[in-house]
Amino acid sequence: MPYLTSTGTTRRTSGAEPLGFGVPGYAHPLLAPTEWAELARPGTPLHWAVLNIDDGPGARPDPHCLEAAGRLRNARDRAVHGDDPLDLTRAAGGRLLGHLDLAFGSRSFAELIADAQCFLDWYRVDGFYLGRCPAERVHLPAVRRLTSTLATILEHGDRPYGEGAGPLVLGVGTHPYPGYAEAADQLVTFRGPWTDYRWSQVAEWTAAYPPERFAHFVHGVPRTHLDEAMRIARWQGAGTIFFTDRDGQHGQTDPFAALPRYWDEIVSRIGPGISE
Repeated sequence: MPYLTSTGTTRRTSGAEPLGFGVPGYAHPLLAPTEWAELARPGTPLHWAVLNIDDGPGARPDPHCLEAAGRLRNARDRAVHGDDPLDLTRAAGGRLLGHLDLAFGSRSFAELIADAQCFLDWYRVDGFYLGRCPAERVHLPAVRRLTSTLATILEHGDRPYGEGAGPLVLGVGTHPYPGYAEAADQLVTFRGPWTDYRWSQVAEWTAAYPPERFAHFVHGVPRTHLDEAMRIARWQGAGTIFFTDRDGQHGQTDPFAALPRYWDEIVSRIGPGISE
């Protein structure tokens, strides 16, 4: 199969490393209350979820988003500090990321930092997801400047639970110039349909990094192909995934804005199951 690329290259996963979810951005909590509630449900192997009000923080604090952010923080607090904490992978997850739209390099540094500060002031986010991140070498210095500044802001912020800053994730959606791997904590190196993912190939340079550095978002994955999709993710060295059977058609503007219809099943396959 095409995703079994490059003889002589040792892939990074053996199947023993746990996968977890990265949620690229559910719909507004008023439109997707079930989705946001599931993120705080015990047993969900969540690495991080993106809060995106209007391609950014919006014009003012949104009370519904404040409530959703608070529930996620409380769930994380219970997991980390509870009497019966979850395993280390899940206890370390559950981060809330603010969505910054880079518009493929066309937005100014000042605009992006202003959006980041609003996310921190209003929603106390743990990190940032840099959507529509460029992938070309020419844009790398600007992306490095931005991520370095964001890391400094996060490091000196009022972190919840006395913990360090959360992740910076580059929403590239493809394999970028290799230098981007050193510009952030994680790269989204695939975002697209199952029909492309099942024949996809991984870039050779990714083999030098551990799975927690890469995320894959795949839509249109049939229930019957979940095992195959997870095998591809593990073989290609992705530690964070979001798979859905939704395809962005029939009135769906964003296939990742709602839960897949097999949510309980995929949670049980990745994690220990959902606690009732």
